Formats: sequence, C-alpha cells, structure tokens
Amino acid sequence: MTTIAKLIALTIDCAEPKKLAEFYSQITGFAVQYAEDEYAGIGDGTTSIYFQRVPERKAPSWPGGDKQFHLDLRVPDVAKAVEEYIALGASKPEFQPGDWVVLADPEGHLFCVCPERS
Repeated sequence: MTTIAKLIALTIDCAEPKKLAEFYSQITGFAVQYAEDEYAGIGDGTTSIYFQRVPERKAPSWPGGDKQFHLDLRVPDVAKAVEEYIALGASKPEFQPGDWVVLADPEGHLFCVCPERS
C-alpha cells in the first residue's frame, strides 16, 4: 500500500514574496506567518502557501499551455469576490471558460474563483 501524504503547503515562485503574501492573505483570510524579501508565507495553522523570490519568473499566457498550476478558491458570491480581488490588484483575463471566473494575481499567477456547491 502507498504511504498517504498530507498536503501541508504549496510554494509559489514570484518576484515579490511579501507583496504576494499580503495579496493572498487578504483573499484567503490566512495570516501572514513570515515575510522577508526572499521568502514569505501565509497559513491557517494547518495549510500554508509560501512565496519564494524568483526574479526571472515569467507569467503564463492565458489561455495557453505554459500554465503550470492554478489555485481554485470557493466563495459564497463570485461576482462580489471578483470585484474585491480586482480592487486588491488582480486582473481578469478576457477568456473565461465556465461558471467560475479566472483571475490573475498581481504577478500573473492564475486562480479560479468558484461558486459554492449547490
């Protein structure tokens, strides 16, 4: 039998870890646990998202095949959340594929804003 692993964190490459940690802290409610120029982290005590400085990182095109990952975030009101996240620095690509909304964070990482399950 395969050893089952528990996901504890996800690390995102970015140019400005402190700035991106603050952005995601505001939209997830996770507390900023650590913030330096090279590395920052947010979390809820169980799960963390870390941000590490990689200055030469390039944002993926959308839609396109160079996207390596994206986050899916569930919210009670998609339209309201999208409006708030754009006010915080996210952008909304023209191409939108479904009942959810694809946004890009301030550094171009894609994430989906998904409605609650019915």
